[in-house]
Amino acid sequence: MKKISYLLIVLLSLIACEGDRGPQGPQGIDGGVILGNVYEINRDLLPQNNYSTVFEFPLDIEVFESDVVLVYLLEEVVNDEGGPASVWTPLPQSFFFDDGNQVVYTYNHTYFDVNIFLDGNVNLDTVPDEFIFNKTFRIAIIPAEFAENNPNLNSYESVMQTMPDAKIIKID
Repeated sequence: MKKISYLLIVLLSLIACEGDRGPQGPQGIDGGVILGNVYEINRDLLPQNNYSTVFEFPLDIEVFESDVVLVYLLEEVVNDEGGPASVWTPLPQSFFFDDGNQVVYTYNHTYFDVNIFLDGNVNLDTVPDEFIFNKTFRIAIIPAEFAENNPNLNSYESVMQTMPDAKIIKID
């Protein structure tokens, strides 16, 4: 019995030992750092893909049910005093034709991907090429903590200013 007690004491002392402290982990929400992920893609919305494109999130990115996924369309690049400036518009975004018809860039998403597509009340086969080819989108995955504390998610600039550490990853 003494041997078992001695062995138990030795085992407990080994388990309770402390070593050197590990490196500091990343600062959490309370510290003000929010890391989001922003991806930029350039795609054609082709008829054979039903005027849509699917972007699969990288495998090392985990999207939670509470996170927010937003998509922005590069509408134009304007020359400003400071140089060229990109104009990003949140989806869904409608464009109206002179005859009253319209097309809409919109999207839906899962935890694994986002589907960006063109819709409208017009035969999409007749839509001008500028609405189909060479479209640039930014996909922002917003952590839930950020989304809860920032109601202005429609402004691309607002999203990026509050997540200054987010990196824009261009994917071709």
